[in-house]
Amino acid sequence: MEPARVSITILVAGLLLTNHLVAQTDVERIGSDVRYLSADARMGRGVGTAGLDSAASYVARKFEEAGLQPAGTDGFFQPFLVDPTAPAAGHSGLGGASVKNVVGILRGRGDLARESIVIGAHYDHLGLGGFGSLEPDSTGVVHNGADDNASGTAALIASARLLSGLKAPNVRTIVFVAFTGEELGLIGSSYYVKHPALANSSTSAMINFDMVGRLRDRTMLAIGTGSASELPELLDSLSASHGISVKSLADPWGRSDHSSFYGASIPVVHFFTDTHADYHRTTDDWDKINNRGIAEITEYAASLAWSLALRRDRLTFLDVSPPVQSAGGGYGAYLGTIPDMTGSPGGVKLTGVRGGSPADVAGIRGGDILIRLGEYEIADLYDMTAALRAHKPSDVVTVIVMRNGQRLSFEATLKKRGG
Repeated sequence: MEPARVSITILVAGLLLTNHLVAQTDVERIGSDVRYLSADARMGRGVGTAGLDSAASYVARKFEEAGLQPAGTDGFFQPFLVDPTAPAAGHSGLGGASVKNVVGILRGRGDLARESIVIGAHYDHLGLGGFGSLEPDSTGVVHNGADDNASGTAALIASARLLSGLKAPNVRTIVFVAFTGEELGLIGSSYYVKHPALANSSTSAMINFDMVGRLRDRTMLAIGTGSASELPELLDSLSASHGISVKSLADPWGRSDHSSFYGASIPVVHFFTDTHADYHRTTDDWDKINNRGIAEITEYAASLAWSLALRRDRLTFLDVSPPVQSAGGGYGAYLGTIPDMTGSPGGVKLTGVRGGSPADVAGIRGGDILIRLGEYEIADLYDMTAALRAHKPSDVVTVIVMRNGQRLSFEATLKKRGG
């Protein structure tokens, strides 16, 4: 018997480009990918485990099967070491661990081929618990991370299968990246942005899958829609054609890999089916995953990626200053800097500052290394946290940074966090 089929219409600016038929077997392949990645044998895909290496090899094989070309520094792999000075490395004891992103590419054609779209998802999880787990008594027990983020990795692989079958005479290159070390503080995506397959200046957008395995009521979240002026309208048109309701959140500074790209002035969209009771717990297993939902989200995201790959004009990047989340007394006064979580090079290196924040108004910029705040020397993120806690809103402080080898001083008026 022929498997049931779902018709997927990929629309760009109202024009029908292709009518791709995805068989029930494709939904089953997504389920197979999720089960493999979230099996106990993968050891929770924790940094430093053989299970994480096995998952990386699996993703590389699937990229190759989909027709992608390798775009890492070692075939499909982009290996590097976790910086021992990275803030999360101190808690986890994983500084110096050998890790790798997995990078594949679909080469574009024509004049647009020199530009790119990046589609990404992190493939690591919490391993055997401990750091990051919301079950404090579960250390030593496998945290399989079926939704977080075997689901997103399966969507990444499925999007490669979908998009590799599309052709156009003038289309951007599409780069697919499975990131490592997201749970340690966006380690893999931060590294990739510093060592991209194609220059960040030529990257017109980034699409991120993180926790897309629990689609309910055909509704998902699209985070970062305020990063480009055209995104809300594009997503609305796709929602109508795909029959998926999308709740848009403008703030692109989230706690997933897309924020690494937004810090490099790249428009972003993060697809997400929201949190649940199994988040960062031992109960996040494959049998709770909505595989057809992942397929539907993948189809939607592939349509978006293809439309972005074909459009003549690039998206209009917007510098967003989102509402600041209340820290509940944790961080004290607010400066508005965005730290680079991959290391502390003699201070806190910044990937950016929030628009309109005290740091922005003072003249502090992304790429600066913050070494002093008021009377406090800053060697790492913990020093910076302590310094902010020691001050109150409306305090005027001297902030000293290193910029291109020069020591610069700025005056910043701290604000109330969440105010």
